[in-house]
Amino acid sequence: MIATLYPFVNIIARSLSEEGYIRSGQVNIIPRGFNLDTYRVVMSDSMFWINYRNTIVYTVVATIISIVLTTCYAYVLSKNDLKGRGALVGVAVFTMFFSGGLIPNYILITSLGLKNSIWAIVLPNAINVFNLLVMKAFFESLPTELEEAAAVDGLSTYGILWRIVLPLSKAIIATMVLFYAVSFWNSWFTAFLYMDRSELFPVTVYLRNLIAGATTATSSGSSSDSLAQTAANIQSVTIILTVLPIMVVYPFIQRYFVSGIMLGAVKG
Repeated sequence: MIATLYPFVNIIARSLSEEGYIRSGQVNIIPRGFNLDTYRVVMSDSMFWINYRNTIVYTVVATIISIVLTTCYAYVLSKNDLKGRGALVGVAVFTMFFSGGLIPNYILITSLGLKNSIWAIVLPNAINVFNLLVMKAFFESLPTELEEAAAVDGLSTYGILWRIVLPLSKAIIATMVLFYAVSFWNSWFTAFLYMDRSELFPVTVYLRNLIAGATTATSSGSSSDSLAQTAANIQSVTIILTVLPIMVVYPFIQRYFVSGIMLGAVKG
């Protein structure tokens, strides 16, 4: 617990300390020269809140779409009597090892008219193959007798999925929601690549640009106290601001996390 908590407490202390103490290595777990200058610089910028709102929207929309597509695909693949099942599994697994490359992907997204839109972030990463295979293994572990009984009672395939399978899959779905939400929340390169308007950036790109600007100001010998302070502890502040929402959400789904992974990883 100490080994896990110390780095995070150190980051908090650095984000609240003055630039001189950080550079001299005097900050451990207690802030030195307590100040909130960097927080003030970041949070007083209206663009920060616009980008933060974008991140929330991108994460929620992308997570919902990913969960729906991954669940449907995994449920289909869990049926051993499905014709062409091997080909569908092969197509998914193939993408884990091979991709078109950065330039072809950029050309594809641009030619589809998805640049500078939320769909450039959501659609290319809608299905994570690892998550797909975990959910597939979980669905395969469910008793087939339940679905057979439901079919005898007159439920269609969609009815069985909605009324039988999904209520039994809360643990694995909660786990996948956590995986996808964290992935989309922390993602910055996709938006950096496909968006060129600052009002569309997620907060991770905003903070990345802030770090780059502060580093440049420091290396060029800027005499601005505000920039110097920002350059000294901007990384710590950005980590805190980025991870805080995930820390708030995680306790509510933590109880599903371990059981979801174990159920999806081992077919019993």
